[in-house]
Amino acid sequence: MTVLSPTRPAPMPADRDGLDALLAALRAARTEIGHSVLGQEAIVEQLLIGLIAGGHVLLEGPPGAGKTLLVKTLAEVTGLSFSRVQFTPDLMPADITGSLVLTPEADGRNVLKFQPGPIFTQLLLADEINRATPRTQSALLEAMQERTVSAAGTSMPLPQPSCVLATQNPIEMEGTYALPEAQIDRFMFRIDVGYPSAETLAAILQATTGAEQPVARQVLTPEQILALQASVRTVPIAEHVRRAVALFALATQPSAPGASADVQRFIRFGLSPRGAQALVLAAKAHALLAGRFNVAFDDLRAVLLPALRHRVQLNFEGSAENVSLEALVGKLFEQSVRAVA
Repeated sequence: MTVLSPTRPAPMPADRDGLDALLAALRAARTEIGHSVLGQEAIVEQLLIGLIAGGHVLLEGPPGAGKTLLVKTLAEVTGLSFSRVQFTPDLMPADITGSLVLTPEADGRNVLKFQPGPIFTQLLLADEINRATPRTQSALLEAMQERTVSAAGTSMPLPQPSCVLATQNPIEMEGTYALPEAQIDRFMFRIDVGYPSAETLAAILQATTGAEQPVARQVLTPEQILALQASVRTVPIAEHVRRAVALFALATQPSAPGASADVQRFIRFGLSPRGAQALVLAAKAHALLAGRFNVAFDDLRAVLLPALRHRVQLNFEGSAENVSLEALVGKLFEQSVRAVA
């Protein structure tokens, strides 16, 4: 397997025309993915937001809902190098990161050389990630956070942009392993992929059971994605909006001073600093995709649930009482907004 050389971070376009061209290409990618993945416009938008914000995404949904097709189509449309790993209980960490292999040289000697694994790609699909053991899942931790892989005493950078898209099936729990909290927190989004409506399903049957199959064309390049990622970080966020995010993050912590009675009673743990960073970056990406160049509270509301539903967790009592996590975090967020108004 050939290791792709790391791509240098692309500078943000110096002029408005350059940025407009990037955003037009991004919107064209959203449309192109929609031609192959029908009826999932909100999911496609969230996936693109995660990509241009430099995050990783966890896709959760039943079998046959199009999760793998969505990821493969994203790779085709963006031109990112792509690898797929089917996670199973017997998968080993070296099957992902790579390992030292005895390789014959021209002079007849055998030398140890590092054979890179599928993680050395720009877009990695970790299919059914919860079927692998925690030891194997941990092989992704360094790659997801530092974008490097340490092996044979050497730290090797991954090609950029680097994105892990993982899938898991919430229905079949036998033979699965819950993801470690440290790994879950490294996913910027958890996107729930549900069943399509009757109208969408009829369109899917029409498009996929005939002689001709939809083929996605490339409309973005890895260099453009790097430029968009650089642009996202330059989107300004006002002081009072940033403070509202900080107040909200503290409000979700049951041990924080002033935590509400509901949070103390029902929340196991709240939003981490990494989670607050992910929320702000995702809001910046949402604003940029909408063609606006500052973060508004509506941008935060748009990405609140995919950024938090896997981070803020209910305790046993909260689950037993059927507490709505979405309603609770929404209420906490609105209280934080009012506190800075």
